[in-house]
Amino acid sequence: MLLILLLLLALPVLLVALVLFLVWPGTPRAALRQPFCGRSYAHRGLFGTQQRPPENSLPAFAAAARSGYGIELDVQFTKDRQLVVFHDDTLDRMTSARGGVDSTPWPVVSTLPLAGSGEHAPLFSEVLRTVARANPATPLIVEIKSRYEYKGRYLVELCRAVLGALKNYPGPYCIESFDPRVVRLVRVMAPGVVRGQLVDSYRNHRIYGTAALPAYLLSHCFGNLLARPDFIAWCPDKRNWAIRLCAALGAMTVMWTAMPGHDIARLERDNDAVIFQWYDAQPKYK
Repeated sequence: MLLILLLLLALPVLLVALVLFLVWPGTPRAALRQPFCGRSYAHRGLFGTQQRPPENSLPAFAAAARSGYGIELDVQFTKDRQLVVFHDDTLDRMTSARGGVDSTPWPVVSTLPLAGSGEHAPLFSEVLRTVARANPATPLIVEIKSRYEYKGRYLVELCRAVLGALKNYPGPYCIESFDPRVVRLVRVMAPGVVRGQLVDSYRNHRIYGTAALPAYLLSHCFGNLLARPDFIAWCPDKRNWAIRLCAALGAMTVMWTAMPGHDIARLERDNDAVIFQWYDAQPKYK
C-alpha cells in the first residue's frame, strides 16, 4: 500500500520532469545571439500595403537594408532544386500562375510577375548579393519553408543548400522554421549557427485544420526535444505556458509579425527581436 502511494506521489513529478525535458530550449548562447537582439526585422523586406514594391522582392530587401533594418525572408526549393525566396507554398496569391512552388521549375517561376509588378521572385543568391551591396551588416532571419510531406533526403538537401548559400554572406544570419525537423538538421549541420523554432498558437493551428493533438504539441514546443532552439519566434496571440517557460529558461524571444494595430512598445519591451510589417519601426530599440 505504501509503495502504491509513493508511486502515485511520484507520478506527477515524473510527468513534470518529462514535459520539461521535451520542451526545454537550447543552452543560452549570449555571444552568438547578441547581433540579433534589440533589432526590428522587416517582414519579407520593406513592402507596401498595395504590394509596391512586392513582398520578398529585391527592391523590398534593398530598401530594408538601406533603412538599417534586419530582414526576415522565406526560402524554399523550386522543382529543379533552385533556392527561391517566396513565402507561400503555391504561386496562386502572388502571381497569375497556379500550382506549388516546389512543383514549378525556376525558368517558369522567374518569368512570373509578383503581384502584377515588374518584379519576380528572386533566387536566394540574388537576395544575398542585393542585401550585401545595400548594407553588408544587415542581420538576416532566414525561414526555411517546409511541409509535412517533405522527408529525409529532401530536407537534408534543402538545409544544406541554404547553409551553403549563406557561407559567403558578410553579415550575421540565423535560421528558423516551423518544422522541428528542419531546426534539428540545422543544429546537426551547423551547430554554430543560431537557430529558432517558429511557433503558432493552438487556436491558429486548429483554424488551419491541424488535428487537436498535433496542434497542441506544435503550439507548446514539444519539438524542442529535436531542435533545442536558441530562440522561439511566437505569434501575436497571448503566450501559452510553454512559451513563457522557454523564455524563463533563457531562450531568446522573437515576435512575428507586429502590425500597426499592435501595442508596439509592449512588444519591443517583451521581446528580444520584433519582425514587423507596414509601420515605421525603430531599426534598434534596445
